[in-house]
Parts: sequence; C-alpha cells; structure tokens
Amino acid sequence: MKRETVARKPKATKLGYNERHAKSGITAPLPEIETFPNQYEGYEITIEIPEYTAICPKTNLPDFGTITLHYMPDKECLELKALKMYIHAYRNLGIFYENAVNRILQDIVKSCRPVWATVTGTFTARGGLSSKIEARYPQTRKA
Repeated sequence: MKRETVARKPKATKLGYNERHAKSGITAPLPEIETFPNQYEGYEITIEIPEYTAICPKTNLPDFGTITLHYMPDKECLELKALKMYIHAYRNLGIFYENAVNRILQDIVKSCRPVWATVTGTFTARGGLSSKIEARYPQTRKA
C-alpha cells in the first residue's frame, strides 16, 4: 500500500512568523565585496555605515539603522566603494536585523579573511523598541 504525502503548512508563531520569514534574505545574491592588498599589520579599521536599510520580511516595512564594522585586516582590506554597493543592495532585501548582521559578518570574513572582525547593527526604534545586534569572528573574540 502506498502512503500519501500530505503537504504540511509551515509552522507559524502566534504572531504569524514562520520559517520562510526566518530564512528570508540569508542566501540572496549580493554584490561581491572587493578587497585590496594590505601593506601593514597589527592595526584596526572601523567603518561606520549610517544609511543601512532593508525590508522586514514579515511586515514589508523598511528597517533603518547604522552598521559598524570593526576589524583587524590580515592580507586584504575591504574596498570601500564595493562595500557601499554591497550594503546598498540590502535596500530591497527582505531580511531580519539579526540575519543581516550575521550575513554581513559572514560575507566580510569570506571576502577579506580578517584576523578578527565585529559587525554591530544599531537599528532605529520601531514600536518603542530599538535593537542592537553584534556578531563576532571568531566567535570567541571579546571586545
């Protein structure tokens, strides 16, 4: 006897969030972050990007915030124009704050292989709440 496959509805929270919302944007294609050869060692770079915006995958409302990158380069440094184009690509992307910060860190590490890096997202208040998300590479690094 053959079993019938029943399509399951995605499990949702009481507020209607589901797995599709949670995974939104984390594998979307984004521009490559170019680099250039580092000429020195043992120094730190901090880049502040005050014009980050993306779309909430649940509400389709825009999210705004500041992304701060702090890293110690190894053999490569991030090229700023390419970084700007990468960050601007989030404008039309449905992605949660937490996923965006972790995705940005993941893409930076892949691009320039820093000694260490921290990405902090400070997001503007919505509904009386503001969020600050921080991701580190390697994960054991403490600020």
